[in-house]
Amino acid sequence: MSRTASPRRRRLFRYGAAFAVLAALGGYLAVQYDSSGSKNPPRCVVEAKDGDEGETQRYEMSLAQAVNAATISAVGTTRGMPERAVTIALATALQESTLRNIDYGDRDSVGLFQQRPSQGWGTVEQIMDPVYSAGKFYEGLAEVPGYSRLPLTVAAQRVQRSGFPQAYAKHEPDAALLAAALTGRTPASLSCTPSTATAEGPGDAGRVRAELVRAFGKGVLPAAKAAGASAASTVSVPVPATSARAEDKASPRRGWELAHWAVAQSEALRIERVSYADRVWDAGTGWRTERAKGKETGTAAVRIQVGQ
Repeated sequence: MSRTASPRRRRLFRYGAAFAVLAALGGYLAVQYDSSGSKNPPRCVVEAKDGDEGETQRYEMSLAQAVNAATISAVGTTRGMPERAVTIALATALQESTLRNIDYGDRDSVGLFQQRPSQGWGTVEQIMDPVYSAGKFYEGLAEVPGYSRLPLTVAAQRVQRSGFPQAYAKHEPDAALLAAALTGRTPASLSCTPSTATAEGPGDAGRVRAELVRAFGKGVLPAAKAAGASAASTVSVPVPATSARAEDKASPRRGWELAHWAVAQSEALRIERVSYADRVWDAGTGWRTERAKGKETGTAAVRIQVGQ
């Protein structure tokens, strides 16, 4: 004999199902807010138009991904690599690790580029250093003849020797957008919303200087400042009128490269303001236009202010 659930049981079941749906919705909404109660969770966004009248392109990432992307770009340009090389590196890291510095992977692969210690890329500790791993990738890329003219998948594969070389292709549009911002070609195109809830204590200008030197090399700061001699809360980074890269000479992209690097590091280094040329970025509001405030030793400068 079959049994049919009573009306009371059916009502209870419906109420239980409705409660489960509401609980799931509440959980989803909760992750849309950071722990400080902000409607905008911590994140970084790159936005730029495709040409003068083209559509606006947009890529969103976490703060940790932005730090890694900015490091990859800085290591490349410091080595004199062109924007195309940075695009190839970013697309590779997007595929291999989604721009996360992970300590696991296929077999013994680790890090941003999933490099294998057993294949001569270095020790696990070395590969887990984004500056080192990016440098090793660019070393390999520089040995590929005509890499800048090759399809991205071909250039990346000749360095990586991946089992799925075509997988790099889908990341090329996002990588190109990121590279244009992080190498400074598209001004004020990267903005981040750091979390205020996780901040512990004041920022450290000395640490900002140290990270600048790690990413861009000793020449990025005057010797005294690179050594962290000043305890001021603002780090001023001189921007020469021209740079060693021919592609930089027609525009102030070196300054925007440094400014975007600082914005990407805003949560990690407790940076609350970045200014360059006539633009100012604030941690709470993003970029705005502001009248330029002078020069430093005859050159422009990127000014990075840490939280107090």
